[in-house]
Amino acid sequence: MRSRMALLVAGIEFDAHEIVLRDKPAEMLALSPKGTVPVLVLPGGEVLEQSLDIMRWAFSAHDPAGWWARAQSPAHLELLSLCDGAFKHHLDRTKYPERFDGADPARHRAQAVDALLQPLDARLQQSAQLGGDRPCATDLAIFPFVRQFAAVDPAWFEDRLPLSALKAWLAGWLSHPLFTAAMAKLPSGQVTRFPAPPALTPPPASPAAIR
Repeated sequence: MRSRMALLVAGIEFDAHEIVLRDKPAEMLALSPKGTVPVLVLPGGEVLEQSLDIMRWAFSAHDPAGWWARAQSPAHLELLSLCDGAFKHHLDRTKYPERFDGADPARHRAQAVDALLQPLDARLQQSAQLGGDRPCATDLAIFPFVRQFAAVDPAWFEDRLPLSALKAWLAGWLSHPLFTAAMAKLPSGQVTRFPAPPALTPPPASPAAIR
């Protein structure tokens, strides 16, 4: 999700291939034997297999508004490290406790809140976005994982978690046209061209293909 949103913000048209992970196509595995998504095939044939690498490439191609540059401060990099490190660890064990021996989802849920959501809420009490008055790449990179956390138990998240600034930030992104565009349901077995939404992004840069 964060890869696709970054490509859209950067104005880069790309071909999207909907992958059924239980039936991974041979073409995808030949490009990326690790067998996970996203996979971005650049125009020159280089393959990017990590979502942050895809974001970095997208914004290096076209970022006149400075989304990426504004996300490179020590504070932003710390938030991203917490998201992809401790928070992701606890999120996985909250969502899928059956996959981890001895995982207590309630304990991991509490630890996920302490690891990232509390620091996010504290920052968002000072500004509407993690990037300040305007969002930056940190907002795009972290939002999808907070969305996942909230979806595990929506009633608990809304009624029991006293983080109003975080909830307002999440609700804003869930209703944002950029998220709607990125979340478009794609038919499997077909290639779907994603143009850059003109109301959200600058003119398209070089084309690419994402799987």
